[in-house]
Amino acid sequence: MKTLIDEIRSLKVERNALVLAHYYEDGAIQDLADFVGDSLQLAQYSQKTNHAVVLMAGVVFMAETVKILSPDKTVIVPDPNAGCSLVTHSPIEKYKAWKASHPGSVLVSYVNCSAEAKSISDVICTSANAEAIIRSIPQSKTILFGPDRNLGSYLQKKLNRPMELWPGACEVHVLFSARKLYELKKAHPGAPILAHPECLDAVLQYADVVGSTSRLLTEVKQNPAKTFIVATEPGIFHQMKKARPDAEIVQAPAEGSCACNECPYMKMNTLEKIRAALHDLSPEISVASQIIDRARMPLERMMKITAGESVQWH
Repeated sequence: MKTLIDEIRSLKVERNALVLAHYYEDGAIQDLADFVGDSLQLAQYSQKTNHAVVLMAGVVFMAETVKILSPDKTVIVPDPNAGCSLVTHSPIEKYKAWKASHPGSVLVSYVNCSAEAKSISDVICTSANAEAIIRSIPQSKTILFGPDRNLGSYLQKKLNRPMELWPGACEVHVLFSARKLYELKKAHPGAPILAHPECLDAVLQYADVVGSTSRLLTEVKQNPAKTFIVATEPGIFHQMKKARPDAEIVQAPAEGSCACNECPYMKMNTLEKIRAALHDLSPEISVASQIIDRARMPLERMMKITAGESVQWH
């Protein structure tokens, strides 16, 4: 009798489908995926394959990025309601008006935004390459940074570069408690604190390493410490524990008594929904061709800068 996993694997072959999973998905989904990574890594990986169908086990904006970079592929998601607070808090008309109110500025949008927001941006960034992107922009240019104010604030302070910040935030990362983290640090002396830059500044001040999800995973792999305190979505713990079964991974605490550091949108995806999506080739993600054309430009500009190439600014 076929198990659920067996059925999904059979459907993958039948549909010539690539299954991508973000680090924040449940461990069982990560283990099933053909590739696990950060949002941009996933989209870039799909570009290199000849699969006709791509299933993105993540959130919808990630699937949109896959579609932008691979417009000829059929891109499906397990649950079309798997959104993101950063997308919700940057509605395109308001985001567009913000840009229009600062003529001559450079709009840098974090990759965690809608396809429409990407399409009006001058350049995209990830938490891994954001510093390189900001450094590449001439000092004479006013920078607008959105939609994550915490990542923008972190970059502003680290690079000593004033920026206009859009007032959005990741609803998961803002929940970490600086007060409780201080107490946890005392209980685990010597344990490195690893934090994602979407966290509040009060949390980041205690961090030994601030970086993207991939950067935090690399730190766990390479640092000989036996205990790590980690302030990001706990889905990444699955890969951290696989890489370092000898180490203790401690979740940084949230305010109150809730265990609400899990991304509720990522956890909407299930194995059952993945099976159904592969079977029906639905829900399918569609992005208008003019949005794809416009959104690809700031993504390509980001990739050029990250590769060390020079770019022209308007």
